[in-house]
Amino acid sequence: MQETLLEVKNLRTYFHTFKGIVKAVDGISFSLDKGEILGIVGESGSGKSVTCFSILKLIEEPGVVEADEIVFQGKDLARAGEKEMTKVRGKDISMVFQDPMTSLNPLYTVGKQIEEMLILHEPQLKKEERKKRCIDLLKAVGIPNPEQRLKSYPHQFSGGMRQRVVIAIALAANPKLIIADEPTTALDVTIQAQILKLMKTLVQERQASLILITHDLAVVSEMVDRIVVMYCGKIVEQGTVTDIIRRPAHPYTIGLLDSIPRLRTEQKRLDFIPGMVPNMYELPEGCLFAPRCRNCQELCLKKKPEMTKVGEKHMAACHFPHIGYEGGNENETVNSGGKSQAGI
Repeated sequence: MQETLLEVKNLRTYFHTFKGIVKAVDGISFSLDKGEILGIVGESGSGKSVTCFSILKLIEEPGVVEADEIVFQGKDLARAGEKEMTKVRGKDISMVFQDPMTSLNPLYTVGKQIEEMLILHEPQLKKEERKKRCIDLLKAVGIPNPEQRLKSYPHQFSGGMRQRVVIAIALAANPKLIIADEPTTALDVTIQAQILKLMKTLVQERQASLILITHDLAVVSEMVDRIVVMYCGKIVEQGTVTDIIRRPAHPYTIGLLDSIPRLRTEQKRLDFIPGMVPNMYELPEGCLFAPRCRNCQELCLKKKPEMTKVGEKHMAACHFPHIGYEGGNENETVNSGGKSQAGI
């Protein structure tokens, strides 16, 4: 039986503005096992990144984070103070941001920036030990001539290499959990595949867990063990990769899958989800997806759906889940941003 590393219960992150309250994350719950890779998927503004920033308490005013519990390795982070969270960030939980150029300080060499993480979280290491660890980290993420590149500045690296440096920094203190926020957004498709494969390999080798935030279901299908689908600050569906990709139950998940280009099919035009994401200041009374749902019924407009079980480890927040829907077949290939993915 898998051991739970992280359990989030009823997480709420509200931004109090002059115009009103924005419920960026509104009462979500999920868990992550040790050694597991979890994908959090949704359109821009669905609350994916805010969820992970909230876990690390990186939300600034006017944001307010509340939760029943955020239990990490038996410790409730929801009740932890800033001093305690400073020890957790980087050491136990590391984050890989989507734009490496804004993550790295242009005034310091990459060696100095990796070393700073080691000085903060592993002060017992001597200078020569820190240098050796820095070289080993750059070697692990596939940067050639690591001893020489320690002296280089971020602008002297390509976009893909900069992201490798960011991953090296995230791995420096051997964290138990790595959160990757759209780590390949700024990279071309060939480099994307390399970075994702690298992250998966490194996480498995170090027996760590990974939360991968993305808007691309084709990407997560190749990377993760389980998927959480978010919409307007709420989880609308969660389950194993097989559940979500093969047997999606929520109309929103089906819409995301149907909008992915598929090779070897006679489909001439891409499908799309009608309408727009609702204004976060004026959310619908019933199901948040109802105004865009092709199967919307009167109950959907009046009552918010509860998360219900539609399979052994499969849950969806829908009054009328699509139990019989088949999201593809084993021999079909999906093209995501020009990159072929088999088995979606």
